Amino acid sequence: MTAADMTDKDPSPTEEPTAPPEKGTINWWHEVKSIALLILAVLAFHSFVAKPFYIPSESMMPVLLKGDRLVVSKFPYGWSYVSPSFHPLPFLKGRLFGRLPERGDIVIVSPHNRREDYIKRVIGLPGDILEVRGGQVILNGVPVAQKVVKPIRIPVDGNAPCPASQFPGARLPGRDGKDVCELPARQEVLPNGKTYVTIDMGPSTLDWYGPVRIPAHHVFLMGDNRDNSADSRASLEENGLGGPVPWEAIGGRAEFITFSLDGNSSWNPLSWFRSFRSGRAGNSLRPASVTPPK
Repeated sequence: MTAADMTDKDPSPTEEPTAPPEKGTINWWHEVKSIALLILAVLAFHSFVAKPFYIPSESMMPVLLKGDRLVVSKFPYGWSYVSPSFHPLPFLKGRLFGRLPERGDIVIVSPHNRREDYIKRVIGLPGDILEVRGGQVILNGVPVAQKVVKPIRIPVDGNAPCPASQFPGARLPGRDGKDVCELPARQEVLPNGKTYVTIDMGPSTLDWYGPVRIPAHHVFLMGDNRDNSADSRASLEENGLGGPVPWEAIGGRAEFITFSLDGNSSWNPLSWFRSFRSGRAGNSLRPASVTPPK
């Protein structure tokens, strides 16, 4: 037998096959990393693109009711220290790709003395001289166009109880036997033609304010429910915004309502479906435009 024959008969060395992982074993590091990446992606979207928002009060009635859920876009005005989720940062001056809101926009704002979001409407811009006289907004010496319109009738429910302390005498029986909250309404038209409806129950301390000149990079915000809104007219001690707010405090623009709950649900899951308010899902929150008055 030759050396060549012996070589041919010797088995070639081979690598031992890798044993397949045992069934039922979990790669915990892979799972934790996947969950962490998912959380980071959600937070990034929530912080820089859009986030959901819940309406906790009546300050923006009639366009927004307590119990409404809506989408707030985070990018229209650029990004600031309030853009990240949960507002972890202290006040930082300036905005990245910053742009001022337009008059009439509904925005979320974070007062510098607390870590929570308010939702209000932009009325005054930098350089404006703004005052309120007897409930009439005056911009740069010119009264904002305003007219009385048909009263708003809002069905009474758990999230819209029509309390007498806010709306005295407004709770009335409806045609279907269910109570409604009938509220006096006025339509305002801002100088840029943006129009919306406000509620004004009559004389109140918030009907008189200013005049003030709005500083650079600041905006003046008001709620549409004019007598029941802690906005730029109210002091910080009154849980208001304490005057014009820096544009850095604006966290985004309200876009549309996703759904609304009437507050009448219970622990029973069947009641959750009955608590949806009809006719509110999909409603746009961008103000309509008309020809501005001359």
